[in-house]
Amino acid sequence: MSKNNVRIVIGLVVGAAVVVAVLARPKAPVEADGGYRAVMGTFARVVAVAKNSSGANSAVEAAFAQLRNVDALMSDYKSDSEISRVNRDAYERPVKVSEATFDVLQKAIYFSELSDGAFDVTVGPLVDLWRQAAEANSAPTEAELNQARSKVGYEKLLLDANQMSVRFAFDGMRLDLGGIAKGYAIDKAIEAMYKGGALGGMVDIGGDIRCFGVPTKGKTHWLIGLQDPNRAEDWLATGETSLVLKLTDDAIATSGDYRRFVLIDGEKYSHIVDTKTGRGSKGLSSVTIICSNAIDADALATAVSVMGPQKGLALIEKLPDTEAILISPPPEYKLTKSSGAAEHIQ
Repeated sequence: MSKNNVRIVIGLVVGAAVVVAVLARPKAPVEADGGYRAVMGTFARVVAVAKNSSGANSAVEAAFAQLRNVDALMSDYKSDSEISRVNRDAYERPVKVSEATFDVLQKAIYFSELSDGAFDVTVGPLVDLWRQAAEANSAPTEAELNQARSKVGYEKLLLDANQMSVRFAFDGMRLDLGGIAKGYAIDKAIEAMYKGGALGGMVDIGGDIRCFGVPTKGKTHWLIGLQDPNRAEDWLATGETSLVLKLTDDAIATSGDYRRFVLIDGEKYSHIVDTKTGRGSKGLSSVTIICSNAIDADALATAVSVMGPQKGLALIEKLPDTEAILISPPPEYKLTKSSGAAEHIQ
């Protein structure tokens, strides 16, 4: 074989090797953004990262399916939900519920005990009273508050694990899962995405967020803006951010009186009710909890909002892999962090 022929053969082999290497190179992950969709009384957004567009889109739809399922079970606005059925009938007789609803109620009692009642899903009568007060533009009287408070108390919520049933020990009780159901729904949505083969994803329901795996746009972390309560324009997070948090496999939940509140005769009352006083909590303008799952973050954000900065931070420091960022009420808007929170700040 001549030298020229040898060169041609070598060139063909090298060229073929280059083609094989290019073809064998793994494709970049594909992203899908489901946009904002109405669910659970607010707007939810799901973003998925997968090997291909079909997998990414399937992960998004699987996540939204889980959110709708939890909403159907636990919304107190839907008359046919399990929670609505419990609220109607649980004083008269035990009401059997699904494993999902029972698990959330058991978790709710755990956080009620952990926070000495600062978190309490039996807060419904007080929530109803403040809604009525807002409609009438007249603050409730002390007698009305006391009457509503008499129907509140997690120790009056009776769960039977053998029968998977719920009972009320006091007539007029009503559950409100607004401080925990979103977190549970997010965790179930993330689970569905992971089982479906997604490489990474984010689920956001009204500012409660959980992320996992490969971030979007080639970033090393999922980046989440923490809204500045002094510049919050609306409840879709269009205001300015005070911090940017970097998350990997983490969840965050934020509770505050700067977006959701009751307005009565020109005065704002927080939608987060302290069951001991019957009134809206006042100690903090914003509470953000960072931990490994969304149901814990959701419940703890409510609990710390009621407990206030000192007791709230003391609780967070006792919990493993859990951090908090607190912002005091106006005009100071003082920011306080738990000991390990700085690791999550960009």
